Amino acid sequence: MDIILGKKRILIISYSFSSQTRNLLNGLIDGLQGSEMEVHWEQLSPVSDLRFPIGTISATVIMMVQTFLRKRYPVQPLSSLCFQPWDLVILAGPTWSYNPSGPVLSLIDRDGKRLFSGKTVLPFISCRGYWRVHYFGLKGLLRRCGASVAPPIVFSHPTPEPWRTIGVFLKLAGKAPDVGSSWFRRFYPKYGHSRQQVEDSRKVGMELGEHIKAGNPLDHPLFTTPVRGEDEG
Repeated sequence: MDIILGKKRILIISYSFSSQTRNLLNGLIDGLQGSEMEVHWEQLSPVSDLRFPIGTISATVIMMVQTFLRKRYPVQPLSSLCFQPWDLVILAGPTWSYNPSGPVLSLIDRDGKRLFSGKTVLPFISCRGYWRVHYFGLKGLLRRCGASVAPPIVFSHPTPEPWRTIGVFLKLAGKAPDVGSSWFRRFYPKYGHSRQQVEDSRKVGMELGEHIKAGNPLDHPLFTTPVRGEDEG
């Protein structure tokens, strides 16, 4: 990719297990490009495929325990573009058992200092709702790599508790709590993020792009955290 003179350059590195982060980033990137940002999106690919849904209750419980203990999942090498100069790096992914995902942790272990040293990194978090431990742990790892870490952009699933926790677990275990006419669907109409949140992410991208074009620092929160849209069936 050729460097486009005069444009601010943003690198987005992401991992999406169930496409929720990917859906939000489609909106964000549309907004950034509408603000005339140059964007390169690098999607992490695990060396061994991670299946969604996991498929069984027992396998889901095992993975939840492993991710709580910050198990790493090695990822394929990044493209050379990622190591070019960038005005901002957005590191995006889901919360796994209060932590950054295993592929993101593996990336930081392997390439963190080379990727993030001397750069401003903006965490972009998709979560069920419990994002603070994820953010503070990620911030510590990035700072040890020499990065300046901006306040995060956080999108949480809009369905209220306890239904979203139960619904996410069932979805991971291979059930379909948001399909059909079961009584549970009255309380859990949709897995993950809503269409409104994807649109909200586009607006966030436009606002972020204008903020960067103006040369404003990213040292204080720009957006409501977490960003929650109205639930849509």
